[in-house]
Amino acid sequence: MNTVKQVLGTKGNQIWSITSDKSVYAALEMMAEKESGALLVVDNNQLVGIISERDYARKVILKGVSSTKTLVRDIMSTRVTYVTPEMTIEECMALMTDKRCRHLPVMDNDRLIGVLSIGDLVKASIAQKEFLIHQLENYISGDFTAA
Repeated sequence: MNTVKQVLGTKGNQIWSITSDKSVYAALEMMAEKESGALLVVDNNQLVGIISERDYARKVILKGVSSTKTLVRDIMSTRVTYVTPEMTIEECMALMTDKRCRHLPVMDNDRLIGVLSIGDLVKASIAQKEFLIHQLENYISGDFTAA
């Protein structure tokens, strides 16, 4: 069973973040540049929130406010669901489904060490299942030399 730590080992620990005092427009520019649907909001090396395209759509566009005049702190989600390195892919996917989120910061002893997207978890889950299928095919065919 793959853990968050193993997924980060493959994916890497790159974290895209912004401070809460930046404009929403700056956050959108960074999301577009990094091809990400969300940014972690980090102030003084502490995770204080997350801002997503969903936050922008619901709290800026639908309310008719300006993204250049609105600050990240005004629309970010402050109740951030996070995971630890020991958690499994399945636990993370269940958490994302339950909390209706698409990004999970990874915290280790109150230290931000990475972030996982739903795409990262789906990719890892598919790879895990493909490996299991390959092992079962080898077992059935009697070819035990693979892997």
